[in-house]
Amino acid sequence: MIAALLGCYPVLLASALWPAPVLFGAVAAASYLVERVAPRAGRPLPDLLCKMHLGLTLRFAARETMALLLVARTTGPDSPWFLGMAAGVFAIHVVRAGHAGLALRLKQMLSRMPVTTRNLDVSALRIPKLPPRFLRDDRSVRFLYLDALPVLGAAFDARMAALGAGLAVVLGAAGTLALIPYVRRAAPLTDGARVMEVVGEQVERYRPEVILYFSGAPAAAYQARMWLPVLERIDRRAIVVLRERGMAAHLEPTTLPMVCFPSSADLMSFRALAGAKLCLYVSNAGRNVHMLRIPTLRSAFLNHGDSDKEASFNPFSRVYDEVWVAGPAGRDRYRRARVGVRDENIHEVGRPQLEGIATEGPGLPYRTVLYAPTWEGWSDDLLHTSLVSMGPRIVRALLDHRPRLRVIYKPHPLTGHRDKSAIRAHRKIVAMIEEAELATSKARHPSAAAGEAPAIRHLIVTGSEPHLYDCFNECDMLVTDISSVVADFLASEKPYAVTNVAGLPEQAFHERYPSTEAGELLGQDLAGLADFLNGKDTLARARVKLRSYLLGPEYPDALARFNAAIERVLAG
Repeated sequence: MIAALLGCYPVLLASALWPAPVLFGAVAAASYLVERVAPRAGRPLPDLLCKMHLGLTLRFAARETMALLLVARTTGPDSPWFLGMAAGVFAIHVVRAGHAGLALRLKQMLSRMPVTTRNLDVSALRIPKLPPRFLRDDRSVRFLYLDALPVLGAAFDARMAALGAGLAVVLGAAGTLALIPYVRRAAPLTDGARVMEVVGEQVERYRPEVILYFSGAPAAAYQARMWLPVLERIDRRAIVVLRERGMAAHLEPTTLPMVCFPSSADLMSFRALAGAKLCLYVSNAGRNVHMLRIPTLRSAFLNHGDSDKEASFNPFSRVYDEVWVAGPAGRDRYRRARVGVRDENIHEVGRPQLEGIATEGPGLPYRTVLYAPTWEGWSDDLLHTSLVSMGPRIVRALLDHRPRLRVIYKPHPLTGHRDKSAIRAHRKIVAMIEEAELATSKARHPSAAAGEAPAIRHLIVTGSEPHLYDCFNECDMLVTDISSVVADFLASEKPYAVTNVAGLPEQAFHERYPSTEAGELLGQDLAGLADFLNGKDTLARARVKLRSYLLGPEYPDALARFNAAIERVLAG
């Protein structure tokens, strides 16, 4: 892609000096197309070009210079059309600079708001509606592309180039002027005291009793997302407190009020949350300390999954007043780990999210297997993912199985966060599934032979939709790694297999990871996969028993137990 992008410029220079207007126009049009495609080829490409001092603005200016050179060669530098084009090209950059300044000012105004909200009535602040995305881009990339009018016009004649430059300036000026009202309307939002006052009044009017606190990267938003529907259904008023600006956009629609405090000082000075008695934490983020310091607020660690991973008995958990786990298995993990969490501070509350998971498969003419590997962890000591060493072979075996299987592939949202080899394995799996889809396209075609087996539509899930639990309901069996997916899937009571990435002896593996006791164990050679797919299901009763151990009793239901835990804290 770099070769295609940079290779255009020598040809543009040669065709301008020749001069060869038709060739210049064709290559210039191709260069604009490559400019548009290049960022989609991967973020490292634009970053690499900037490091080589070949940034976006320089590339556009170089193309404009060559267009001016073409007009000078064809019309002459004394032509009024040449002078008009030169002035117009200069004016395009002046207009772009003006727009970039306004867009940056608007961005700074909005970013200086000490708190942003969702599902709260803050109409008193008169927050302006945001302008279209291209208008609020402080890099003004779209405005750069206006120079296509004079550059491509130069391939025809000087008059077209000059008129194109004039039109580009008019369009750029119109866009810049359109941004001024937005900037003026956003000015009051820089009054931090006023913003905090209005938001505080609305939060006090809502009178929150329970807080869900979350801090993390956008890729980790799923950790909070899974708890939103649960908190909508509890018997007490809940509010969500976020720390990263824009995080609310990564959470699913909810009726819960949300407030976001990027600054710790603003959060700690916000008194409207003082009426709440319980704060729930879903991850061990460093910014948790800003809320943990409030002595009147009892803290409970929910975690974002209940698994045999080390994250489910992290020593950091002892900083919380309470640790809430799904079932007896969670309590036993902390007992075995001896990380300083007192047994009386552990409370079994179930997994309310799991209501609605079906215990029967989708009932299709063929079976569906869900492959849901975990991510690579923060270090090699925490590496449980099968994606790198086993993933492509697992998917190949599933795709080649006879009778045919439907494959649903859902990798962890943080896949590739630490190890790029996980991304390469992921892409290989995606390519394999897409190739299998292409190979079966004939069966989906109206001209397919009569009596031919129905086509199987495999599914690759890399976003938040469909939800993991929807995938549970769409599958007949699961292949996964050591993660909370195992415990959650037990709610379905369907067969599952777990990968033994470390190659531990079977007995040692089950002792270390109790959630695997009712599943098939898959080693690096995948020897157990065929038996899992073709053998008789002999572990159904074991799964029912293990489900109670991992998730708690079926009665009372998980939501009732979760509500009871909240009531106990609020009544204390």
